[in-house]
Amino acid sequence: MNNTYFDLVDQTFNFPQEGFEVKDDYLQFNGLNLKALIDKYGTPLKLSYLPKIGMQINKAKQMFANAFKKHKYEGEYFYCYCTKSSHFSFVVEEALKHNIHLETSYAYDIDIIKKLYAKKKINKETFIICNGFKQKTYTKRIAGLINSGFKNVIPVLDNVNELDDYRKSVRAPFKLGIRVAAEEEPNFPFYTSRLGIRAKDILEFYVDQIEGYENKFQLKMLHIFLNKGIKDDIYYWSELNKVINLYCQLKKICPELDSINIGGGFPIKHSLGFDYDYQFMINEIVSNIKVACKKAKVPMPNIYTEFGSYTVGESMAHIYSVIAQKTQNDREIWYMIDSSFITTLPDTWGIGERFLLLPINKWDEEYQRVVLGGITCDSHDYYDSEEHINEVFLPKAGVGEPLYLGFFHTGAYQDQISGYGGIKHCMIPSPKHIIVGHDKNGKLVDWVYAKEQSAQSMLKILGY
Repeated sequence: MNNTYFDLVDQTFNFPQEGFEVKDDYLQFNGLNLKALIDKYGTPLKLSYLPKIGMQINKAKQMFANAFKKHKYEGEYFYCYCTKSSHFSFVVEEALKHNIHLETSYAYDIDIIKKLYAKKKINKETFIICNGFKQKTYTKRIAGLINSGFKNVIPVLDNVNELDDYRKSVRAPFKLGIRVAAEEEPNFPFYTSRLGIRAKDILEFYVDQIEGYENKFQLKMLHIFLNKGIKDDIYYWSELNKVINLYCQLKKICPELDSINIGGGFPIKHSLGFDYDYQFMINEIVSNIKVACKKAKVPMPNIYTEFGSYTVGESMAHIYSVIAQKTQNDREIWYMIDSSFITTLPDTWGIGERFLLLPINKWDEEYQRVVLGGITCDSHDYYDSEEHINEVFLPKAGVGEPLYLGFFHTGAYQDQISGYGGIKHCMIPSPKHIIVGHDKNGKLVDWVYAKEQSAQSMLKILGY
């Protein structure tokens, strides 16, 4: 019986897969020699592979183009990047190389927009979709962008009172969107999303507050986003079709309305067993919108998406060393890593998220069931199951070089949730951050974006 780690993977999944293969007993990530990067920079290590961002964007654009062609769809498609997934300049600027637009969620996002414009990464034709519940600091900045000549800023109204802020502060006619409050899944503790305006209130709100109001407002977009993402189930199609039908009703009295924004929600690979038919889902979304519009005899809308995790998630990996093995009882073997899950991968702790875990080396060693432990003194700093199974199997650490572990597709939200820099649990430092991307000559190069967090930086924040 074959019982090496490679045999386990080979017998369980189709392997190698896109982005992952083993050469000379070492794992490659999108063709990168991870062992060489470990030798150069050490662990723990955060790795951003920038070319993957463009690959994801272009893949989605092509799939929407395929669907539009298949269904003879008459609208246009606009790809927006959801900045809250990762605000880092190297991420946003890499995404912008691929002719996309941006979605914002808070006041300070607008300051980023201004910086990007000053650096000529965007222009005043770029669509800026402004989402979220907006305080005056946010609406004031949005108004400032519009007043400075940004032609395609679309504040998406989250409540009926938000419009009052723009009435007072925006000088010229401008575009608006409305977020439709979605019904939540049956297992949620509440029925309707706190975000957006109830569907049954929108028609009346349009007639009373927007239509004909000094010709200052143009309702251009209806927006929907579902927490569970874009999935092929009754709940998703039911909520999507509610918005499509509302669009058809509104379009008959609001000729300016020309767009549906379906938000984000494409899943990313968190297991070698991941199976999601992106093209099928896009085909079905496009088909549903077309069929409803044909039936209602209204023009087909432009389609906007706001992919965040899909755009950036698969571009990053976290790499650790196993620094010790502890056998605590008859059945639990602990591998202690040189960092903390709570501080570097907070989704594993906060919402039980599971990432794609693979060893970098020792693929020809026997495997065993283990539990991974971080080095904080918190009992919740552990990782004990993968997305496809309620266990973790890894090679035996053995002798010789350390066992190196990679958590892959970690590029969305982890730094935002843990707080980049700052104070971490038990003062565990943020690891070194390495970026791999193309230089001006198209050559693939790696460089240090941030060194490992120092004690001095933490003590300064703490007032010592």
